[in-house]
Amino acid sequence: MMNKYFRESLDFLLFSNLFIALCAVAQGLVTYQLLNIEPEKHVLALLFCATLAQYNFSILLSKPKEPLKSPFRRVHWIFSHYRLMITLTMIAVLSCIPLLFFLSLTSQILLVFLGIISVGYSLPIFSFHDKKFGLRNIPGVKLFLISLVWSLSVVLLPILEIEGQHLLSISTRDTILLIAKRFLFIAAITVPFDIRDLFQDRSSALKTIPVLIGEKRAYIVCQALLLAYLVLLFLFTKNFDSSFFALTATILLSGWLIFRSNFKKNEYYYFLYLDGTMIVQFLMLMIFSWIPV
Repeated sequence: MMNKYFRESLDFLLFSNLFIALCAVAQGLVTYQLLNIEPEKHVLALLFCATLAQYNFSILLSKPKEPLKSPFRRVHWIFSHYRLMITLTMIAVLSCIPLLFFLSLTSQILLVFLGIISVGYSLPIFSFHDKKFGLRNIPGVKLFLISLVWSLSVVLLPILEIEGQHLLSISTRDTILLIAKRFLFIAAITVPFDIRDLFQDRSSALKTIPVLIGEKRAYIVCQALLLAYLVLLFLFTKNFDSSFFALTATILLSGWLIFRSNFKKNEYYYFLYLDGTMIVQFLMLMIFSWIPV
């Protein structure tokens, strides 16, 4: 009985996209922790609501013809709880509206830009030879767009708000480095999801990285992205403090989980463990900050 309730609770947390929204909050906290600045609650709340709204919006738009016959537990759960998903999405969207007024004009412009990309990613608003498509259908662009939106949201947005309140002056060089490292991290843990969906993406003519270069090479790309992140971390770290070791530990853990994803194909592994590395990264920073280095 306990196992049943635990499974149902886990399904709700993961498949309603509340968990990935918490991952966005954790990544925002990572930025504040690295800059040694007190987190701003309205920014974290906006990251949570915007992520929840975007992920639910994207999933509801891509509803398959017979979702209850889908082999994926996630798809079955989402469309078995369709009203709940609509309600959560509406609450998230409505919550974003007042939160936007707490942001500076620069941050609002950034969010409008990210919103346009997100809508263009999900909706088939473009056409070519009478065939409609979204940004995600452009060969190789899906990974870039997801990583870009995530890195700008969880890194640049907090930085713009910090500078807007004159709490800290962050150089353009440091900002770009923070965004680049987060981009590499998000990209690395995103590719395995496309590898998992390789057959489905081929059937729908979606040209993801694994479709373009194959499964084995895609795994190599994952590790190469993490290696590039590690190289940037080594090259541009002046003081090898607790944050350096925390981020390095997260990179190594993520690399191991990506390697294991070649053998673990169940949905919990991807949506809990791989996505969960975004929360683990923040927890690592907190744990290592308590350890004398």
